[in-house]
Amino acid sequence: MTQTADSRRLPRRRLGSQGLEVSALGLGTMGMTMAYGPGDPADGIATIRRAYDLGVTLFDTAEVYGMGSGSNEQLLGKAVRAFRDDVVIATKFGYDLTDPDRFGMAFDSRPEHIREVTDASLRHLDTDHIDLLYQHRVDPDVPIEDVAGTVGELIAEGKVRYFGLSEAGPDVIRRAHAVHPVSALQTEYSVFERAVESQVLPTVRELGIGFVAYSPLGRGFLTGAVRPAAEYPDGDMRTWDERWQPGNYERNLAAVRELTAIAAAKGIAVTQLALAWLLAQGEEIVPIPGTRSPHRLAENVAAASVALSPAEVDRIRAVLPHGAAGSRYPAARMPVW
Repeated sequence: MTQTADSRRLPRRRLGSQGLEVSALGLGTMGMTMAYGPGDPADGIATIRRAYDLGVTLFDTAEVYGMGSGSNEQLLGKAVRAFRDDVVIATKFGYDLTDPDRFGMAFDSRPEHIREVTDASLRHLDTDHIDLLYQHRVDPDVPIEDVAGTVGELIAEGKVRYFGLSEAGPDVIRRAHAVHPVSALQTEYSVFERAVESQVLPTVRELGIGFVAYSPLGRGFLTGAVRPAAEYPDGDMRTWDERWQPGNYERNLAAVRELTAIAAAKGIAVTQLALAWLLAQGEEIVPIPGTRSPHRLAENVAAASVALSPAEVDRIRAVLPHGAAGSRYPAARMPVW
């Protein structure tokens, strides 16, 4: 039996030291418009509104999630219009989307481009401010000090409230934070992916920065409802994700089965086990699982009330002591810290 969400509000957590407070679990919206096959906008809007009803206040989008069209931001803006002032909208800049052949591999964080993307995001979201604005990926050609300074100006102008970074390493985090306080770092983190534990998490904890964990369910692998890479349609990222490739797939599936057995003994779903494990790693951590399913959404939200003992936390970690088999991105797209 899985634990279910009820009418109780989600616990809240602070991101950074600048006053940003959000629900302990947020909602990632990327999969509503890209990466996991075609989505239905009506379903996406319904899921976002249901998340709000369940107490979710952090909603994550990005310019790139609409492939430059703004479709993902527009979907989110429409969904939250009736309760805009009650939620935190996070979006991102930092990609050069002018060349389709280099999608996801070309960057642009020039100050003038940051301003262009911010103004476009405000229009797409139909709002007068962005609560949390992230640099999506570090641009090796633009000093991070210039990026932080530009976002600081946007905050002073009232267009943005808080500054975030995504997939940045300790040196970049420190340099940005010295120019303008960073409220949150967003990077992949889950039972499957643990690279942040050695240097990144200690850095944000030292500086008082919050941590937003994306893909906290291993891009869906930790749901257990998976198939080999070859069985997904073209355009689905699982066709190229190394964790779904032959050899890695079988090893990762075996690990998920072990985790599922641990969850079953506790009377919860494996997804709830994985999210509860992340929440137990520190009060500064806020996972943002994505889903198109209202049932899965309620299941995820209920993970915030699952308590794990220290022994259970250690046992879960021991199933995948070094994370999943297979890299999380192809070499050409791997973020460089």
